[in-house]
Amino acid sequence: MNRDRVLRRLEEEWTAFTASYDGLDERTLLIAGVTGSWSIRDIIAHVTWWEEEALTHVPHLLAGGRAPRYSVTYGGIDAFNALMTERKRALSLAEVFREQDDTHRRLIALVEHLPEPALAGDSRVRRRLRLDTYGHYPTHAKAIRRWRAHRQRVHAEDPH
Repeated sequence: MNRDRVLRRLEEEWTAFTASYDGLDERTLLIAGVTGSWSIRDIIAHVTWWEEEALTHVPHLLAGGRAPRYSVTYGGIDAFNALMTERKRALSLAEVFREQDDTHRRLIALVEHLPEPALAGDSRVRRRLRLDTYGHYPTHAKAIRRWRAHRQRVHAEDPH
């Protein structure tokens, strides 16, 4: 029951996230300023590296380990995000999409094979999954939709 609920939530939020940029051409996906200086391409890379974090840390939590302290290791979440942005900057849009597809597929496979008790209630595993995935996607989907709506308004007001 818990696994089905988590998988359903992952699918719903993932679908909403990917729909937020569906239909946009490559040039539009690369325009900076959607969130801070990030383009939609940067946001996709960002969401992917947080899924990678879940893939790395969920097995560690299952084995009784603790979640990393980003404040200690990186100087905080913002510093970690900045570091990862730089690491992913050279990737082409096609590479970002390939990483996204591969990482998300591996994440779903991980969840499908987790022990049911690990997904119960507010377990450390479920909390990590929520923070890195289905609780994270909506923030970026909303930002992309807001940016798209703003662009549409601007273009409607200025036909040149």
